[in-house]
Amino acid sequence: MHSQLLNRVVFLDRDGVINHDSPNYIKSWKEFEFLPRSLSALKLLKENNFSVILITNQSAVSRRLITLQELDYIHHMLKQIVMGNGGYIKDIFYCPHGPEDNCYCRKPKPGLVIKAKEQYGIEIKNAYMVGDSARDIECSKKALCGYNILVKTGNGLSAEKMLYEKGCFLDYVAEDLYDAAEWIINNEGGTLWDNRR
Repeated sequence: MHSQLLNRVVFLDRDGVINHDSPNYIKSWKEFEFLPRSLSALKLLKENNFSVILITNQSAVSRRLITLQELDYIHHMLKQIVMGNGGYIKDIFYCPHGPEDNCYCRKPKPGLVIKAKEQYGIEIKNAYMVGDSARDIECSKKALCGYNILVKTGNGLSAEKMLYEKGCFLDYVAEDLYDAAEWIINNEGGTLWDNRR
């Protein structure tokens, strides 16, 4: 049992939110390219005492396009660069399976969020999910996250239409991760101005 619940948590999708997505998958660190303002967004969240946890489907592993070791190296480098720019990623939960595996950890199923919740004692009703696809938001709703934010980077524009047609409510549609971070901080009653550099 956790004696204290983790209360200020932001779940982030990876590809299309932090870095540029690719229809051919991100298969190496060389192919990993940060989206504009994403590093600044992660710094802003850390300065306002939010714990950031990545929740990401990585089916390139099951498709044999990348090994688990290569994926772990990408995530190691990602965390180092984020830390070097004043941000912090608490943990990364990923699903290596393909759609045909029908596993519980692949978004839109909520398995990864539930695993993170249990591991860290997260107060899920106060948690935020930021994603660029309908499956990110559907995963968040199934896991009972408190707030759902769609970013227009990545697949966000087509996802917004899809979610609207499904009657799936969004708390905010952000231009990018930085815009999402500002909304989250304002929603918590925080101040942005003190932390701007």
